[in-house]
Amino acid sequence: MAKQPEAALEEQLVGQLQKLGYGLVLLKDETELVANLKHQLEIHNRQALLNTSNAKFSATEFERVLNILNKGSVFEKAKNLREKQHIVRDNGDNLYFEFINTEHWCQNQFQVTHQVTIEGKYKNRYDVTLLINGLPMVQIELKRRGLELKEAFNQINRYQRHSFGHNSALFQYIQIFVISNGVNTKYYANNRNQSFKQTFYWTDKENKRLTNILNGFTSEFLEPCHISKMICKYIVLNETYKIPMVLRPYQYYAVEALIDRVKNSTRNGYIWHTTGSGKTLTSFKASQIIMNLPQVKKVVFVVDRKDLDYQTTKEFNSFSKGSIDGTDNTKALVNQFADDTKLIVTTIQKLNTAISKKQYLDKMDKLKNERIVFIFDECHRSQFGETHNRIKSFFNNIQMFGFTGTPIFADNSVKNELGRRTTSELFGDCLHKYVITDAIKDENVLKFSVEYVGRYRQKADRATEVDIEVEDIDTKELMEDQKRLRKIADYIIDNHSRKTHNREFTGMFCVSSVETLIKYYDIFHSKKLAGEHNLNIATIFSYSANEDDSDANGFLPEELSVVEEPPRALYGLQAHSREKLDEFIDHYNQIYDTKFSTKDSESFYNYYNDISKKVKERKIDILLVVNMFLTGFDSPTLSTLYVDKNLKYHGLIQAYSRTNRVLNEQKSQGNIVVFRNLKNATDEAITLFSNKDAIDVIIMKPYEDYTQKFNDAYEELIKLTPTVDSVNDLRTEDDELAFIKAFRDLMRLKNVINSFADFDWSDLAMEEQQFEDYKSKYLDLYDKVKSEHQKEKVSILEDVDFELELIHRDDINVNYIVQLLIKLKANTKGDTSKAEKEIFNLLNTEADLRSKRELIEKFIKENLPIIDDTDDITQEFDKFWSKEQQKAFHQLVKEENLSQEKTEKLIENYLFSEREPLRDEILELIEGEKPTILLRKKLGDRILSRILGFVDTFINGIAGI
Repeated sequence: MAKQPEAALEEQLVGQLQKLGYGLVLLKDETELVANLKHQLEIHNRQALLNTSNAKFSATEFERVLNILNKGSVFEKAKNLREKQHIVRDNGDNLYFEFINTEHWCQNQFQVTHQVTIEGKYKNRYDVTLLINGLPMVQIELKRRGLELKEAFNQINRYQRHSFGHNSALFQYIQIFVISNGVNTKYYANNRNQSFKQTFYWTDKENKRLTNILNGFTSEFLEPCHISKMICKYIVLNETYKIPMVLRPYQYYAVEALIDRVKNSTRNGYIWHTTGSGKTLTSFKASQIIMNLPQVKKVVFVVDRKDLDYQTTKEFNSFSKGSIDGTDNTKALVNQFADDTKLIVTTIQKLNTAISKKQYLDKMDKLKNERIVFIFDECHRSQFGETHNRIKSFFNNIQMFGFTGTPIFADNSVKNELGRRTTSELFGDCLHKYVITDAIKDENVLKFSVEYVGRYRQKADRATEVDIEVEDIDTKELMEDQKRLRKIADYIIDNHSRKTHNREFTGMFCVSSVETLIKYYDIFHSKKLAGEHNLNIATIFSYSANEDDSDANGFLPEELSVVEEPPRALYGLQAHSREKLDEFIDHYNQIYDTKFSTKDSESFYNYYNDISKKVKERKIDILLVVNMFLTGFDSPTLSTLYVDKNLKYHGLIQAYSRTNRVLNEQKSQGNIVVFRNLKNATDEAITLFSNKDAIDVIIMKPYEDYTQKFNDAYEELIKLTPTVDSVNDLRTEDDELAFIKAFRDLMRLKNVINSFADFDWSDLAMEEQQFEDYKSKYLDLYDKVKSEHQKEKVSILEDVDFELELIHRDDINVNYIVQLLIKLKANTKGDTSKAEKEIFNLLNTEADLRSKRELIEKFIKENLPIIDDTDDITQEFDKFWSKEQQKAFHQLVKEENLSQEKTEKLIENYLFSEREPLRDEILELIEGEKPTILLRKKLGDRILSRILGFVDTFINGIAGI
């Protein structure tokens, strides 16, 4: 059977959409799109129009409507879409109208069109567009079967750059993108900055994927009422990052289940969604919808400990600015209960005080019979004690829902004053499950790569020695031995760059006690002072974490009592521990120019927040902790957890899950480096929180498995291109595409293998130099596509993701090359061939250096030999670069007949604004006779390409030389 062409897939999809109720409308271009919009808005707002003077917009009235639509960014347009609108009609009447009915989402007008052509920077024709009330709100890009899905993703990004924002910019009202190659289909919100990793499959309630666009996906996801509901109810506008976010299917089903339970019963329940899967977004959307139900008085979102109170309040407010007034004390909380605040975020400690202390009871008693919905975040941490029963007995008409990534079952329950309690005992039914195996399968969280490091030799007698696993000799004396701690510190220093892709990501090191943490910190600090590493190490700890190692049970004990209000001095530290922590905070203050201390709770709390921020910003390399930050802390840039602490069950999963947030292609897994034998505990925890067959899915395979996969991929590569030179002989773009994909597979595997401490090129069938040579050819093809980008013809390679992030390293730049030149010159008496080879290899294979390669090679050959003093190399290189830059600039303006002054000004403006010049701005640079209309595009594109090439070669990446 022949392959199904893209056009046939598109035709079948449009036919299926018509059967679902979409009206087919053929719109060729922008003009017809705008005319259809006018007509559809008139239909949708017919009653509002009739209430004034006319059932149709006049030309001037519709111009006012278009002016409203044209304003703002994609994010502002998403807000504008959901707001009531107003214009003054020609006769002076006030007209109030809407673009979409968000409350009754089925009562909108639904159309489908395809092959709309929009001419922006380039002319683009879009595959299938779903219109709601005439506005394009869902864009579907198709690829024929057999092509990878990411090509459609890249194509949409190209449209974002080239045409979505042009003319009336109506395509910036797209709320959801759908990409499909027929057999695989994903969706995502209109957020220009997300990576392909942040696209989602749609599923049914049991997490079964609906991947075929014609068989399941369209009928379920694109059904008019459903897609309209997703747009109206299940897109969240993140105020912090100014982006729309769409819920994933499991989030959607969880919120629907909560709403259904509130509407139709008074029973409780809980949501089991694995750690890292976005519970805050789910709980926010649930809270937002539930608080607007007429039968509900208030929604109270309850968290545990002040650090989570701060983080959750901040995250909630990022979804809806000012929606939550975080309660700093119990009095403020009681006032919120008494006033018209609909959504409250508080800690369980303050909530307990509000219903226990006499001074608050007058106000709180008035709410005893009101319908209040309580939602508990990470309910296993806060609900296994007296407080749970106290809340239930105080309020007479409440519903309680819990969110957890790691429920308490009989196997991992801990005996307390009420006996052993499980999550279902306290909250009732599990309303929706999304376990760790589901999340890894859907690529919503990463796998874990767990390495167990460290074997200790115990003398059996004077004659023999035997190896004993650390689990067998897990004693406090051995675990805290200074020699052991120094060896572990050395291991971390030696391997941290490998684990974090040359410190592109950050790490955390959790240890068994404050006493041990202090020893580790002192070791790291002394080694830094001795020049043995340049890692930024920070730490934070509290009194309650100061336990003997023998008491550690992995359940991450709470730092505060849940019965009493937290004391003013929030973290009561032991005297000697506190003195050490202040010493460590002084180091922190010196590095980051801050003024934190433990002298009062506010300063210490600000220190906590600043550490959280700097870990996320990658300004801290390793955060050293006992318990803090092992739960509730979410940082996609954190990739590695070092463990010298006994963990098990939910404590283990919570700690490991700090590392598995999805970010980009470079972050391929969460790295766990364990200095104790926790293999059995890891297997038990994974089995408990997924199923017995799930361990191999969650844990990365051993190093040897990946080397074998790499060698297999290498075999596939040399079948296509037996030698590096044979890449030159690839005849068609299809052949080049096959090579790109084959080598990219190798790079992805190399990216994974490189994180293993055991990695050695000798384990691979491919030599390192051969890999670098093929990488050069890979980059040559990227340069080819980039240089031909301005041509009218669209290349099939244009939408291929070359994944340069797997190649690019920020520390390999021009300054790095200059330092190598200084070393090369300093070693002129010895053999310099190896150093020269390293430099030329970097020039060939580093993406950011390729445009500068020819000039740097010229400097090495012509200038370097005549420089006597290595101290002069940086200055001489700077002179050389400035001279070559001036020469290239004069050549550019002369050959293209440009005004030197105007060209300099245009380049300055481009560097300042980072906005690519428009064609008319380029053509204004030409002196003398202007080009004819026929030549304007070709000439303008050529000059723009040369100017951007000049900037890329001589200016980008040169700062700081």
